[in-house]
Amino acid sequence: MTDPVNKFSAEERQRVITTSNAPNYRDLSPKQIVPKLADTGVYIGSEATFYRILREEDQVNHRERSRPATNNRPREKKADGPCQVWSWDITYLKSTIKGRFFYLYLIMDIWSRKIMAATVFNKECGQNSALMMVEAYHRHGVDPEKLTLHSDNGGPMKGSTMLATLQRLKVVPSFSRPRVSDDNPFSESLFRTLKYRPGYPSQPFASEQEAQRWVDGFVKWYNTDHLHGEIRFVTPDDRHYGREEVILNKRKEVYDQARQKNPNRWTGQTRNWEPVEIVRLNPEKKRPSEEDLLSKAA
Repeated sequence: MTDPVNKFSAEERQRVITTSNAPNYRDLSPKQIVPKLADTGVYIGSEATFYRILREEDQVNHRERSRPATNNRPREKKADGPCQVWSWDITYLKSTIKGRFFYLYLIMDIWSRKIMAATVFNKECGQNSALMMVEAYHRHGVDPEKLTLHSDNGGPMKGSTMLATLQRLKVVPSFSRPRVSDDNPFSESLFRTLKYRPGYPSQPFASEQEAQRWVDGFVKWYNTDHLHGEIRFVTPDDRHYGREEVILNKRKEVYDQARQKNPNRWTGQTRNWEPVEIVRLNPEKKRPSEEDLLSKAA
């Protein structure tokens, strides 16, 4: 098969490669190189030709020094007890003044689902974040160097005041990827529960104090009355303060007695009332085992 008559010669190919890697052009894409060459009265080949030759030479990478930011998924955080991993975020609360909002800063313990702090402020800033964190840290008697605090990527979370406070408290900061709400699912789910609860006010809050009173009532209900589905339907306080085992054992006994009384009504095991031992934030994806791969191939 004969080569096309317009095929670049070895010398022409080399010229494309040499030009693309010259100091004036090595940080540019072919879409920028070809017009710049034309401005100097030089035409070597089209943009498509430059791309094709560079691709064949494995040189089609991002050529600019300002490479696109890469945001890796946050590392898995694992908690097997209280005050090991906290998640926090900020949500807006409408005020009676159009365009003005109050800001609810809220911290949750991911293992127990207990709300550790919930404070309403009239603005977003790192100083408010630091104040809330210090108060929650000391009120709950956190052991130094044992707590990770995960949050979104906003300014109040990553500001110098907040980061300096975490360093002083020996708390490890952890952040979601920019604009990826799924990296902070515990806080997102909690805010949804808060705003979709039947008792959420239908009218905006008239003052910061009014908003705080409502939030305080929600926190009390959530921590002490709400049976949380992800922790075997015990309250966050029961789990946080070590009361869940007694509650779940009693439920297990009730179910076992009911099964013994009417065994024909049970086709399998009774409901699982074992405590949830480990809670993971941003769990790592499980790699398929060799056995799984072999079964798929079969």
